Amino acid sequence: MKLLLLLVLLAVLWTVWRGVNTAVMPLAGSRAPDFRLPDQDGKFHQLSAYAGKWRIVYFYPRDDTPGCTKEACAFRDGLEKLQAAGAVVLGISVDGVARHKRFAEKYHLNFPLLADPHGAVSRQYGVLMDWVILRMAKRVTFLIGPDGTISHVYRQVDPDRHDEAILKTIESLKSG
Repeated sequence: MKLLLLLVLLAVLWTVWRGVNTAVMPLAGSRAPDFRLPDQDGKFHQLSAYAGKWRIVYFYPRDDTPGCTKEACAFRDGLEKLQAAGAVVLGISVDGVARHKRFAEKYHLNFPLLADPHGAVSRQYGVLMDWVILRMAKRVTFLIGPDGTISHVYRQVDPDRHDEAILKTIESLKSG
């Protein structure tokens, strides 16, 4: 009986430990890690290909969940203003290409949703939560400047107004 309890306890501890991301989140002022991932249409996007633009790289837990849908729709609705400020939006989750495609079509999303099914990029950015039976990214956004340096990290995100907060940050950074 004691052995069984010990095994159960070890299993629980192992599950919790694996769910804790041990990678370090890059900080503002550091160089943004480059990556190459497919979008909802299977087209590959490389972060460094957007050099010279503001890059909004937002990680989110799952397609078609309430908070993630609000955030994606806010970026969709605010995309024109963000583009006018010189920014591109790249959404990343551990969901696959097919799931991203359904999500993008359902909500008429007008920007790339990048598939990171193995969590390599999410881990690189320190946002991966990996449990034995569940893997997802934390809701964190990185604003990357035209020079490839991380300008701001948003750890607390209001999905309804996130696009507006980022636009204000870009305008503030541009004005000095």
